[in-house]
Amino acid sequence: MQLGLLSFADRHPDPATGEQVSVADALAQQLERIKLADELGLGFYGLGEHHLADYAISNPATVLAAAASITENITLSSAVTVLSTEDPVRVYQQFTTLDQLSRGRAELLAGRGSFTESFPLFGARLEDYDELFEEKLALLLRLDREDPITWSGKFRAPLENAHVLPRPYRDRLRISVGTGGNPESSVRAGLLGLPIVYAVIGGLPERFGPLVDLYRRAGEAGGHAPEDLHVTMSAVGLIARNSQDAKDAYYPYWLQTMKYGARARGWSIPSRADYDEWTRGAQSIFAGSPDEVAERLITVGRLTGANRYAMHMDWSGVPHKLVMEAIELLGTEVMPLVRKELG
Repeated sequence: MQLGLLSFADRHPDPATGEQVSVADALAQQLERIKLADELGLGFYGLGEHHLADYAISNPATVLAAAASITENITLSSAVTVLSTEDPVRVYQQFTTLDQLSRGRAELLAGRGSFTESFPLFGARLEDYDELFEEKLALLLRLDREDPITWSGKFRAPLENAHVLPRPYRDRLRISVGTGGNPESSVRAGLLGLPIVYAVIGGLPERFGPLVDLYRRAGEAGGHAPEDLHVTMSAVGLIARNSQDAKDAYYPYWLQTMKYGARARGWSIPSRADYDEWTRGAQSIFAGSPDEVAERLITVGRLTGANRYAMHMDWSGVPHKLVMEAIELLGTEVMPLVRKELG
């Protein structure tokens, strides 16, 4: 099982000091983290797309292109590209350019996004939420498989015998689908034979086991070989040499995210007792020592048959020093334990 990282380049004001990292510094920190992850042999780094003041990245492909110039092996991915409000032709060109720059290391992770701020920004209607994603995903896949392409649809101008360039470094661009746990998304990805990425932001990750099974059964029904059905699981948390240090350090930033979600989506704000229960043994929130986190990765990896696990450790702007130390531990201590058990 391959290990990697996810980030939204959060730059929320620090809950203790109120200080906010500048966009320039947040981007520089991301590049340092990606470079370190590559040097440690981690396999994946995904950057999210947001159009809000507390996040530094609205265009993941640009930052990933910068990362391509300082890395050698790591897969560079969006996490996610909000496909519903993008032009599939332009997005495809951005990521095939990244694929050429990185010599085949690009991944386009398409999804609906965690928030809806991009809809009014780009003139899309929320009433078209489902139709937009369906049509644009279908066009994106055809762009990858047909050159030239002739196409017409509802939400963009038609294409007539069009060459969309550049083409990927190899035959195909790696295109994955991200989901927060919607069963229909698992079925769609399976039927299409696309890799799937599960965004697990709360609760026991074991609850995603039935969704992974649904994905694989849909893939089989779609005529796809089991080895072509690739699953990525994700987890939020932080790794420190001492378990309680990790849990205590992560708590104020995790709580900041919960408060942000409460304002934006109406979440209830959990208590510290809730947090302590969820981090006990890194059960739901993977905050703990390398041994604790490795044990959870192995347990859930076995249950789901995941091909890849991605840690999201900088929620609400966890300080760069702590994130860099956590990445170091993920690569030097967690990864060998996981490889020993799962390969």
